[in-house]
Amino acid sequence: MQRRNFLKTAAVGTAAAATLPMPAIAQSNPQIKWRLTSSFPKSLDTIYGAAEVLSKAVAEATDNAFQIQVFAAGELVPGLQAADAVSNGTVEMCHTAPYYYVGKDPTFAFGTAVPFGLNSRQTSAWRYYGGGNELMNEFYKKFNIVGMPGGNTGAQMGGWFRKEMKSVEDFKGLKMRIGGFAGQVLAKLGSVPQQIAGGDIYPALEKGTIDAAEWVGPYDDEKLGFYKVAPFYYYPGWWEGGAMLDFFINTTKWAELPKNYQSLVTTAAGLANVHMQAKYDALNPGALKRLAANGAQLRPFSNEIMEACFNAANQLYDETMAKNADFKKIYEAQKAFRADQYLWFQISEYTFDTFMMIQQRKKTL
Repeated sequence: MQRRNFLKTAAVGTAAAATLPMPAIAQSNPQIKWRLTSSFPKSLDTIYGAAEVLSKAVAEATDNAFQIQVFAAGELVPGLQAADAVSNGTVEMCHTAPYYYVGKDPTFAFGTAVPFGLNSRQTSAWRYYGGGNELMNEFYKKFNIVGMPGGNTGAQMGGWFRKEMKSVEDFKGLKMRIGGFAGQVLAKLGSVPQQIAGGDIYPALEKGTIDAAEWVGPYDDEKLGFYKVAPFYYYPGWWEGGAMLDFFINTTKWAELPKNYQSLVTTAAGLANVHMQAKYDALNPGALKRLAANGAQLRPFSNEIMEACFNAANQLYDETMAKNADFKKIYEAQKAFRADQYLWFQISEYTFDTFMMIQQRKKTL
């Protein structure tokens, strides 16, 4: 009797369960597929890989309900047209360097880096807690874009040159591949800046179409083989003390996303942001040693060159602010933030780092 009652009750319970609605968590995860175009080739695994970090995190957190497929530069659109594809709705999302688009408006430069600006940690502080994200998205809105930090390379190298750069005079007539606002600074010194996508730089150097090129740092530069055709490797990349990449999302597509998916994308972008610089920091030392062993000749820019570039940058800032209200608003906000950041960093970070670098040179580490 008890067994029959149990079976009867179990059958009723099973039938009732079949009519219950699916759990709320499942209902809140609609099936969505997006396409993300990168400005970078797959061979540059660190900078390209940040988009894959985001895509994987989003898929795993939603049981593959929200899928973001990553495409390398050129598979859907050319690398330097990634932002355009997002803006016009060709794709939902891209991963790019905002300063690639200074030709549209120089204000884009602040999304990546400006000459003699912030280092990578200061850039993150500005974007997340110094009003930077709000300022940039107020500007990006004009282009139908929502942006968020998506990786940092850290301070970059100053690039590869066919000849030694002994004085400011050596920049006159120099044809150099250089991205963003920095090209306009070098133009003031007489250089001829060129904006060339990463995969096209080596052939341009090899053929002599350009005399010099900057990219990122040892790990990526080694992959691209620049040392084979331009042996002088200069530092620092004063135009990119902390070069930030951004994820750009079409404004309409972003608004259509459920709130939990918006939160997830923001969190995954933060994960990608951390991963990129951590990987570069881990891999650059070994690459630098290999480059030196293969003939790369490390050279610091002289103080004369650095001062001339600094003065040219400040002149360009004044000229641009006089013509562009968006640029002026963001530059003045970042400039005030920069002054306080370097006040702090010279007290603790710089003194600690300097001491430890001395120990490294003494071979006591």
